[in-house]
Amino acid sequence: MLPWRAVRIFVDYRPALRARTGVGEYVHEVARALVATAPADESLTLFSASWKDRLDAAVLPGALTADHRLPVRVLNFAWHRLEWPTVERLTGQTFDVAQSFHPLLAPTSDAARLVTIYDLDFLDHPERSRAEIRRDYPALAASHAARADRVLVISHHTARAVVERLGVAEERISIARPGAPDWPRRTAEPAEGCILFLGTIEPRKNVGALLDAYERLLATSPDAPPLVLAGGSTAEAAPVMRRTQLAPLAGRVEAPGYVEAASRLDLYRRALVFVLPSHTEGFGMTVLEAMTVGVPVIASARGALPEAAGSAARLVDPDDAAGLAAAIAEVLANRALRDRMREDGWRQAATRRWRDTATSVRDAWTRAIAARSRRRG
Repeated sequence: MLPWRAVRIFVDYRPALRARTGVGEYVHEVARALVATAPADESLTLFSASWKDRLDAAVLPGALTADHRLPVRVLNFAWHRLEWPTVERLTGQTFDVAQSFHPLLAPTSDAARLVTIYDLDFLDHPERSRAEIRRDYPALAASHAARADRVLVISHHTARAVVERLGVAEERISIARPGAPDWPRRTAEPAEGCILFLGTIEPRKNVGALLDAYERLLATSPDAPPLVLAGGSTAEAAPVMRRTQLAPLAGRVEAPGYVEAASRLDLYRRALVFVLPSHTEGFGMTVLEAMTVGVPVIASARGALPEAAGSAARLVDPDDAAGLAAAIAEVLANRALRDRMREDGWRQAATRRWRDTATSVRDAWTRAIAARSRRRG
């Protein structure tokens, strides 16, 4: 980028600090790939701020860390609404790039500024969002994207939405799609497997339709494998979770809660089929995770899921519970179909690597630095 001295990069690592759901996992894996591929002329600083959770420098050796004991809500309000304090003031360092891994800018006095947009569900359904997101993202995202030197997105689907909904010019957007994990392929199906859903159990994941489909499946196939709903559950999903305790689902649905990153592989190894019936996804990393292991995937035909899955998954209308049930039944009953979907899934996952994601992010930084130079005249 700037070969005569180290390029100094500020990365807001906070989304990955605690339990890593989709965004947190993306941030962690991107940071890991950036550290692993860092050129000699790059200095990467991971920023964290929390009153009780600390960033362990050993998590990503090779990166500098700036860990502050600050209440998250206080810092978010100051950054989002006051645009203060700057990252330079907080860290005592200067930077060439300030990479925010959410849709609002990290305040900076001089660095090139990037925001990251995963999807626009916070505009369509603000009621689904946490209080701070509901307060700030719908009101501020468009103006922050307009002022950013570069807008980073995770799929072509999200890129189109950002152009259409936020008015960002296409040439100001960089796409850095998630990669597949470096997990080994499983060598055989489990003798007694399950139907697996993995993700935060919230309204947009459409788990209610999956339960409808599973009820239909049980009516025709009483010996169907158990359904595992793995992931933390939001308050809005309480009615869905209560259904799992009532007939005919009682005793047939497992809900282990949030699954630590280190345990996800074992969960996929147990699955005969992975089902993701979301109404919308900015990408759908769990699709690639399942395919990497060799699990056939049934996914919604909406959002970025067709982009993530390619031709390897069975795509269904998420509002058609009968069609979803039929797709699950067909995959479970047809070993040849599962074998074919497994092979197709391996090929699809092989096209997605986190090192390529890191390359795309670095290209976005280069373009942001150039935009900053133009902005400064």
